[in-house]
Amino acid sequence: MQKINSSQPRSSLPVEPQSAILLENINHHLGKNALRRQILFDLNLSIKKGEILLLTGPSGSGKSTLLTLIGGLRAIQQGHLWVFGQPLHGALPHELIQYRRRCGHIFQSHNLHRSLTALQNVALALEFRPELSLPERRDRAFNHLVRVGLGDRADAFPEQLSGGQKQRVAIARALVSGPRLVLADEPT
Repeated sequence: MQKINSSQPRSSLPVEPQSAILLENINHHLGKNALRRQILFDLNLSIKKGEILLLTGPSGSGKSTLLTLIGGLRAIQQGHLWVFGQPLHGALPHELIQYRRRCGHIFQSHNLHRSLTALQNVALALEFRPELSLPERRDRAFNHLVRVGLGDRADAFPEQLSGGQKQRVAIARALVSGPRLVLADEPT
């Protein structure tokens, strides 16, 4: 397990050609005009397939920004990023959509749909799997809720769940499609 502290500059990490995730000279800014602030500085990072990386640092140091870049949820402003050999820098919108479908995202704020039950929130991640029938999607979603200890809360709406239960629904949703990559932003 590799641990990186994002508050410390990391300008020369070893780069391996067989990396699952490879970042080269990533710079990223947030805000516009007078509020523009650089968040990531010449970030180089190589993560091997199967490796687990923990990213630590103070609030505002760029951890969530980095995850959204790797997850294809934010455009690469400067530098190069490959995930499983696929370049995300300069990727076309339809390529990013296909890529995002192969990633499991666990967001800080759960991002559950309030009008859907826990089961429906998890099954939502399978909507773009035409090879699965509706009963198969429901069964798979229910099995993942059981795996996170919420089989008895499948019919509960987010407002009926505690914060920890909402996060476990979000974890089940991230894992249900069998993603190649799971990006967890403060999952606990």
